[in-house]
Amino acid sequence: MTHQLDALRQHSLVVADTGDLEAIQRYQPHDATTNPSLLLKAFELPGYRALIDQELAAVKAETSDRQEEHAVDRLAVAMGSEIAKVVPGRVSTEVAAKLSFDTQASIRKAHELVALYDKRGVSRDRVLIKLASTWEGIRAAEVLEREGINCNLTLLFSDAQAQACFDAGVFLVSPFVGRVTDWYKQATGQDFTPDTDPGVQFVRGVCQRVSQGGYDTVVMGASFRTTGQVLALAGCPRLTISPALLEELATTPGEIKPRVLMTRSGGPRPTLLTEPAFRWGHNQDAMANDKLAEGIRRFAEDQDKLEALIAERLASR
Repeated sequence: MTHQLDALRQHSLVVADTGDLEAIQRYQPHDATTNPSLLLKAFELPGYRALIDQELAAVKAETSDRQEEHAVDRLAVAMGSEIAKVVPGRVSTEVAAKLSFDTQASIRKAHELVALYDKRGVSRDRVLIKLASTWEGIRAAEVLEREGINCNLTLLFSDAQAQACFDAGVFLVSPFVGRVTDWYKQATGQDFTPDTDPGVQFVRGVCQRVSQGGYDTVVMGASFRTTGQVLALAGCPRLTISPALLEELATTPGEIKPRVLMTRSGGPRPTLLTEPAFRWGHNQDAMANDKLAEGIRRFAEDQDKLEALIAERLASR
C-alpha cells in the first residue's frame, strides 16, 4: 500500500521543517530547514541537551563579549551539523532577522556561519544561508551566490520579491503558503479549498514564473497548515513540511498526481527590477507588506527569547 508521503516523493523533494533529529530520522527528508523559532524548540528536546551544554561551555571559555549572539550562531551550526549527518542534502541556517535591512552585516554573518560549518567539517555545498526576502537581503544573497555560498530567501510573499530573487540568481526561494492564506482568511472571512487557496495559488504562480523565464532558482513551498495545501503543490521542486504534517502524510494511504508542472520554456524575461520598482511592487501588495514585517518581527522576537535563555544558562555556569 502506497502512502501519501512516499507518493509525494515521486514529484517533489521533501524537506523537513524542523530541527528535531528524531523526526528527521523517522521521515528521511532530503533537506532540512531551521530558524530561530525551531532552535528555541530544540532547547526542549532531550537529544540536544548534551550538545547545548557543550556549546555553551565553549562560548563561556572563548568569548567575553556578544556571548549570547555568538552562542546562537554556534548552536545553529552545531545542530545543523548534526542534521547534515542524517540528511543527504542541505541544511538551511538563518541569518538573524534583525539584520534583514543591512546588506553588509548580513554578508558578514553569512561568512561567520559558513566558517563555523567549515570548522565542523561541513562544506558550504551542504549549507543554505537563509535570508529574509527584503531588498537588502536579496542584495546580500546576490553577493554570496557569486562567492559560491548558496542562499535560501525566506519570508517571500510577493511577486516583486520573487522576481528580485530570480534577477539576483539566488539558489532557492521559499514562498509561504499558510501565512498568505491566514491573511486572506482574516481579511475576507472566507474558507478556501486547496485549489482556491490563495497561498497555494501564490506558490503555483512563483513556479510558473521560474518555468517561463527559464530561471535556475529552485522553488520550495513553505509554511503549510494542512496536508491539502501540501498535496495541491505536488510537483513544486521542494516542499518543506512540519513533523505533524509529515506524520499525517506518512500514515494516509493514497496515490498523488502532480499539480504543478515545471516545464521550462525559457521565454523572454522581464526587465531587471530596480530598487524603486521592487519597493513599489511590494508596497502594492497589502498582504505581502503585512506578512513580511510580521515574519521579521516574529523571528527577531524568538531570537531575543533564545538569547535571553542562553544568558540565563551562561550566568548559571
